[in-house]
Amino acid sequence: MDKREMKSIIEALLFTWGDPLAIQEISSILEISKTESEEIIKEMIDEFNYNRRGLQIIQVNNAYQLATRAEHFEWIKKLCTPKENKTLSIAALETLSIIAYRQPITKVEVEAIRGVKCDKAISTLLEKNLIKEVGRLEKTGRPILYGTTDDFLKCFGLSKLDELPELEIPKEEINNIS
Repeated sequence: MDKREMKSIIEALLFTWGDPLAIQEISSILEISKTESEEIIKEMIDEFNYNRRGLQIIQVNNAYQLATRAEHFEWIKKLCTPKENKTLSIAALETLSIIAYRQPITKVEVEAIRGVKCDKAISTLLEKNLIKEVGRLEKTGRPILYGTTDDFLKCFGLSKLDELPELEIPKEEINNIS
């Protein structure tokens, strides 16, 4: 199979799957190495960008997804019927920020940092699939540990958590709050 055919298959896989598709899965389906798959996808990303196509391939951790370009939002918005309000309250954004930078973290730890209850904010973030339960703490009551999701990365245009902007105060100081 030549490279052009592999690109065509990868594009069809990404279109059909819809959600981010792991590079291991793509490699397995094409029966090629992970490195070769990554090289082909990198070429595809460059081609899509060079040709200013309406679609792009985005990376979410070690997975790839076909997505529309952000600059076409105004036109796409005209096609789609409005859904319920997708904005987050200040409380939800503060809570999400704390979870993103301190994960895994418990609700009690988030509340200690914010200084107020955050039940509603956490509920909203869970509903919007921006955070998820990532485990439980091994102490009395086994509190839930929260972390961010791949939807969080996509929503904020990040490939991985390492791309979060630097904090103005050192992480060590934030870790000592609570």
